[in-house]
Amino acid sequence: MSEIRLAPDPAALGLRDPRYAPRRLRVERRDGNEILLTHPGAVEAGLATPLDAVARWSARTPKAPWLAERSGAGWRILTYAEGAGRIAALAGGLAGLGLTRETPLLVLARNGIDHALIAYAAMSQAIPVAAISPQYGLAGAILSRLAHAVDLIRPGAVLVDDAPAFATALDSEILAGLPVIALGHPGPGHVTLEALLRAPPTPVRARPEDIAKLLLTSGSTGQPKAVICRQVAVAITAAQVAACYDDPEPPVVVNQAPWSHSLGANAILQMVTHRGGTLYIDAGQPVAGRHLETVRNLEEIAPTYHNMVPAGWDLLAGELERNPTLGRRFFSRVRVLQYGGAALSQSTCDRIQAVARATCGEGISFASGYGATETGPTATNVHWPNLTMGLMGLPVPGTTVKLTPAQGRLEFRVKGPQLCAGYYRNPEATAAAFDEEGFYRLGDAATPVDPGRPELGLRFDGRLSENFKLANGTFVNVGALRVDALSSIGGAAADAVVCGEGESGVGLLIFLNAPFCRDLVEASAPSRGSPENLAEAPAVRQAIASGLERLNRAGRGGAGRVQRALILSDPPHAPSGEITDKGYINQALARSRRAAEVARLFADPDDPAVLRLDNATA
Repeated sequence: MSEIRLAPDPAALGLRDPRYAPRRLRVERRDGNEILLTHPGAVEAGLATPLDAVARWSARTPKAPWLAERSGAGWRILTYAEGAGRIAALAGGLAGLGLTRETPLLVLARNGIDHALIAYAAMSQAIPVAAISPQYGLAGAILSRLAHAVDLIRPGAVLVDDAPAFATALDSEILAGLPVIALGHPGPGHVTLEALLRAPPTPVRARPEDIAKLLLTSGSTGQPKAVICRQVAVAITAAQVAACYDDPEPPVVVNQAPWSHSLGANAILQMVTHRGGTLYIDAGQPVAGRHLETVRNLEEIAPTYHNMVPAGWDLLAGELERNPTLGRRFFSRVRVLQYGGAALSQSTCDRIQAVARATCGEGISFASGYGATETGPTATNVHWPNLTMGLMGLPVPGTTVKLTPAQGRLEFRVKGPQLCAGYYRNPEATAAAFDEEGFYRLGDAATPVDPGRPELGLRFDGRLSENFKLANGTFVNVGALRVDALSSIGGAAADAVVCGEGESGVGLLIFLNAPFCRDLVEASAPSRGSPENLAEAPAVRQAIASGLERLNRAGRGGAGRVQRALILSDPPHAPSGEITDKGYINQALARSRRAAEVARLFADPDDPAVLRLDNATA
């Protein structure tokens, strides 16, 4: 067993100092080519529930801004002291509704200050908070997903941020009989925020081992399960991220990640709170057009740390290239850029770095993390100066990763204090999720960037269940091929669905990055303007084909080459779950929903819309 400690110099890469703590790693090699990677560092003790961080900063820096959200042309800002006071009052109001440890609060609400306050108030009383995707209850929602969540969670009340927006769900039999807390436009019989605030303040009653949150899994491998997030685990995962930094300055963050997922609720909201920082709640979304609200916010607020899903970074890259004012503001003090949810293409990173260097004369370190709802979410992250995309990083403090041989690759398993306590009301799934040593099985594979130097980090090597075989028996690594394809294409593609199980070769369904493609078309034929269907534009088709030909010339072997591609004219369909509200594609669901397009992709004779790649054979 050996321990490695590194403190790279960001100046050597021409980067602004991200203020990371030195990288530490203990390596143990077992028989059978199994490897254990452990971060031996300690995390800060003393914060055992999410409320402890609020109490700390309300005492130390009571006037410091905690949460902010848009209010007209300006911002509504809540200080730590104001937040603590309102949480105590709301806690009494929730207790008055009869909510207990056994009756969770179902949350159908978009991110907002009052949403956060009620969530923290519920956690303070050990009332589990079950925030589910707003997509489950908005107009046009597929209510079977809501019905499954309600049957699983069995809530005692439901919170909505705007009653008319969720009328479809509220009027359904699924929520019949539940008290409704409506933050905006309450209807007859609804409980208002003002009514809750009239309750006498109530002290914190939660214990470290109580349930803080129930978070639904993505459902990519079946019906969603409810992950049990204990109070202490939510507090610890924020402390683990904080321990990766040597930075006493409270962060300033502008973020859109939904609090129905652990990325937004734990890795962002609780991390900012743990460090006494300020979170500007961004109502933008990583979708063309809806991303302009994010741009508006970043033109006003200069973050010190910025985290988005890859779809958001793809859109922001174009805005930074077009808008020097935005660039000057955004790069004025940001120290770390981070992506999560899926892998970011190297080409998008390079575009952003080019703008950064032209704007402020230095690059900005790009980090990533890896994990799942069950791991807090952070199991590993990149906590060193970095400009290489596709890394999973290394374990965060107090965490051990086990790489164990499986199906010809190394399966990634993890153990640490941030892990969930299992699945709510599902002991069978809980027992199956952990191995005999207590490591959680994520179902993914990982590989060291350099087997001889594990301190250089891990790289994602695909889902063990997502990959498929071609007709000749060759495995296709879906995750790696998707990232390589998007990187080779550049900004024209927003995402890709990898297809070809049982076929002679790989095909891709391509979702377009509409703003980038419109610019591409207008630059190629300025007098003609943009066509109604960008998928048919010659400049767009050429950009996709040229990028895939570059991918094929890289020559990773038959399974890494693309034979054909079909450019889709419509965006991913969010209400069905094809694109999650974190902005990434559910590959299996997309292939199922678009069976007709997959059939067109491999039709014989060829469909005229399908791009055939001349250099696709090995």
